Amino acid sequence: MSEITPDLVRHLAGLARILVSDEEVEQFTKQLSLIADSVAHVSKAIDADTPSTSHPIAMANVFREDVVEPSLSQAEALSGAPDSAEGRFKVNAILDEE
Repeated sequence: MSEITPDLVRHLAGLARILVSDEEVEQFTKQLSLIADSVAHVSKAIDADTPSTSHPIAMANVFREDVVEPSLSQAEALSGAPDSAEGRFKVNAILDEE
């Protein structure tokens, strides 16, 4: 059993500047005791041989290797462009030059 008392709950509520009623103090005392007991129970199950994990199941790399494949030529890429110049897409300037 944890050592969460109604006085401790009132103290924590005061530190957090939260007004709590007597009913809320009783409810929070039960809830915080359950949380503290659950953490203590899990802590007992963990020993030095238990590896740390960030996920409950093993994670695998889902990326594939980069493979060079044939793609569009420069002319094919520019064929659908509304305008091009010197082998590049030509677009209107959007920033003023100063």
